[in-house]
Order: sequence, then structure tokens, then C-alpha cells
Amino acid sequence: MAFQFEDFSLDPERRELRRADHLVALEPQVFDLLIHLIRNRDRVVTRDNLLDAVWNGRVVSDSTLASRINAARRAINDTGEEQRLIRTVARKGVRFVGDVVETSKADPSATPDARKQPSAQPLPDRPAIAVLPFTNMSGDAEQEYFSDGISEDIITALSKLRWFFVIARNSSFIYKGRTVHLREVADELGVRYVVEGSVRKGGDRVRITAQLNDVATGSHLWAERYDRELADVFAVQDEITEAIVAAIEPQLYAAENFRAQRKPPDSMDAWDLVMRALAHYWRVTRQDHVVAQALLEKAIALDPNYGKALGLLGTSYMFTAHMGWMDMAAAMPIAERAALAAIRADDEDPWAHNALGHVHLFARHFEDSLAEFETALRLNPSYALAQGYYGLALSYCGRWQDADEAARRAIRLSPRDPYAPVYFGIKAYARFLGGDYEEAIRLAHEALRQRSDFVGAHRVLTSAAGMAGRADLARSALQELRRAQPNVSLAWIAEFMPIKLATDRDRYLEGFRRAGLT
Repeated sequence: MAFQFEDFSLDPERRELRRADHLVALEPQVFDLLIHLIRNRDRVVTRDNLLDAVWNGRVVSDSTLASRINAARRAINDTGEEQRLIRTVARKGVRFVGDVVETSKADPSATPDARKQPSAQPLPDRPAIAVLPFTNMSGDAEQEYFSDGISEDIITALSKLRWFFVIARNSSFIYKGRTVHLREVADELGVRYVVEGSVRKGGDRVRITAQLNDVATGSHLWAERYDRELADVFAVQDEITEAIVAAIEPQLYAAENFRAQRKPPDSMDAWDLVMRALAHYWRVTRQDHVVAQALLEKAIALDPNYGKALGLLGTSYMFTAHMGWMDMAAAMPIAERAALAAIRADDEDPWAHNALGHVHLFARHFEDSLAEFETALRLNPSYALAQGYYGLALSYCGRWQDADEAARRAIRLSPRDPYAPVYFGIKAYARFLGGDYEEAIRLAHEALRQRSDFVGAHRVLTSAAGMAGRADLARSALQELRRAQPNVSLAWIAEFMPIKLATDRDRYLEGFRRAGLT
């Protein structure tokens, strides 16, 4: 049964909303909300009704609920001011008030446009991606479950990256066992990016290959091969899924940024501005963060409830202050406002919780900080940046073993990440807290090999060399630290590095004293 209203057709089984013969892109929760309102159009739907129907009874904030209702209105060309189709009933709830005709798919009275199935779908306004079923190369039909499981897990994990439109499993899997050109897949599903791969199991080992394709340009954006032992088949499946998703996300952002760079500045929308900002953010320099912040401010001016832009802005300001590039007292209020606004806009956005985790950390609200990073990772387990800074928060809390493991996991998730030097620096600080100064020195050197101007690694190297009694290295490291952070001093470290335990703070300061810092 499909629903017709105005020039729209909504098909619950296909999970499609069309306007004439054009497919309208909708997030899953927004689609579920719209279906529930239309099916219950004879009454006012309360907030609790929606929580039960769309969120399975889980409590979400009023701002999250409002954002989904507004998204449903935008999809059907309605607004909160006009309320032509979705009407708010004060203090009661919302109701769908448009005229609806229920039609069978085979109903000859349905309009021609509603029955029409075009060969090529239009691209949605956000990056759209399809994951094809991975090919079972094992020669054993019984192993199909494993290759299918990898594909389904990647679809599920990518769906948690809320800024991408991910084709559902049932649509992607119609190509299983078929030889099909990627251009055909892209046209039929309405996507720009396609992930494909293969699985080969033999004995106690498995080899998985994966590739991300930009179908519009015919280019391969990324490809990788994973060889693992099958001691625990499901653990291997989870590990490889996380690795693939963590690798795909920055590649998608990079591709989208390249497209945004080719647009005239006066034609860029908020998404384009955030893509450009991310390109600067990942470069990890003072000037690039200044540029990123300006671009994010423009994006927020266009869309004040853009959670990702707000979360990224808050994170950028806290990182800038942590590096000593701006005054913490000036950065903190800006970052806090942005982080809280991001949470209000969408409390299921991992970037929002990552930003608030930073704010709490440098405000020395340690348990709140850990909770926010844990929430970000629950929402997106492949979020390497939050994983790394979760490690930093753990280290500042004195839990160096847990911090070491978190930083190691961030490096494993995203080994080619522009922030990988930061993760190595966090791991170096964790090893410093564990008293392994030589390993801290080695890891700090690795961070600086990747990023010679990374202030955090210069700090750890200086203090670790001081504590290890390596006087020459300590002096040269301090010289480089002063070049990277001219305002560094014992007083600055004591005030602005939120080290919870006095014993950890005193030992860190002692290493700097031995290196010659005053």
C-alpha cells in the first residue's frame, strides 16, 4: 500500500518518497516519522507516540525531535511557518493534515508518475554510497554467510555516519551474484560512491579486499587488503568492518571537499563550507585552524542548527588553545557555546559529543569528559578522532594503561589519518606516565617524524628526555618546543594542561625543569 498526497508518493515497503518521478532522500528516522504521521493522520500524534514508534521508547531531547519534524517538513516542501501538511497542535503534538489517497502498487488509478520507475535515480543532496555484497572467493557456498556479514556490517556502520546517505541492505543485495557495471549500480540506486570487495577464506586465515569508487569520475579513491587469522571469526569481522569504515570516512570527506573547491564561493551551501573547513582542520596547523573556524562560522550563519559544523567549531577552538596558539580563557566560552548548541541541534551527532568532551576535559570536569567521549564512540565506533582524545582524557585522569590502549586503537583505526601524529603523541604521554621514558621518546619522535611542528609531541619529548637523564636531547627538544610554542613555561603547563593527579603533574613538570624550562 502506497500513500499519495499532492504530487508526492510514499511507499513504505520500498522505503521511498517520490515527488513526481524524483526520489527524495530521507534519513531513516525522518522516513519512519513521516510514515507514522500519515498512517495516524486521523488524530494528533503526541511526543510519546513518536518516541515509541520511531525511537523504540528511547528518550531523546526536544531539539532532536523538532529537528526530525522539520526535516520531514522540508522533504515534502512544507515549513514550520506554513504547516500546510504537518501541523503542530500546541501542547499536544503534531498531525498530518494533507489529503491522502491510499493506493495499491498495482492500482490502475494510481497516477502515471507514481507508477513510473526511472532507470536513473537523482543524486540526493548529500554524499550517497552503496555497499555491494562482497564476493565469496573461497569456493565454498557455506562461507557466503561470512562475506555477506562483512557487507552488512559495513552498511550498518556507515549508516551511523549521519552525514552520508547509505543505501539499505535489501537494495544493495539485489546485485549479489550478478556481473554488473558500477555505472549501472550508481544510476539505479542514485549514488555517487560504491564500495565493493571480496573475501577469501582458507584454513585458519582470511583475506579481505575492499575498494571505494567514485563512479562519477571512474576513479578509485581508496583500496586496501586485510589478512587475518580466524581465531575468532566474529571478532575478525568486527575488526575489519571498523578498519574499512574508519578508512572510508576521511576519503569521502576528501572527495567531497575536492568537489566543493570547484564551486564558485557564492554558490556554496553549508555542507560545502564544512567540507572546506575539514580540509583545513586536518592539516593541524595554527593558520589552517583559523581558516577552518572562519568557514565554519559561515556555515553556521547559513544553518544555525548544523550539528556537525557546531561540533567541529568547538573541537577546533579547544585544540587551538591546547596547542598554545590562543588563550584558553578566550577559546573556552566559544567552544562551550558551540558544543552545547551542537548537542541541542542533534544529540545523536558524535561530533557534538566529541566537542563537549573537549570542553569538559579542559574545564577539568573529568568524568563528564570521559562520558561524552564514550557517547561519541557509542554513536560511531569507528570515530578515530574521538578515540584518540578519549585516550588523552584517560591519560589526564591518570589511567595511563587505558589511555595507551585507546591511542593504539585510534592509530589502528586510521593509520593514514592526518591526526595520526596526535595519536602517537597521546600514546607517548601515556607511556611517560607509566614511567617508560625511552618508549615515550621513541613515540614522540615518531609523531614528529610525521608532523615536525606538532607541539604536543615536542612537549612529551622534552619532559621524557629530562626524566631519562638524556641532557643533550632534552636541551635540543626544549629549543624546538620553544620554536613551536613560544609562550611555553612551567606556569603555562601547570595552569593549562588539565592533569588530574598531583603526582603526575609534578613529574611532568620535573622533566621540563631538568630540560631547562623555567
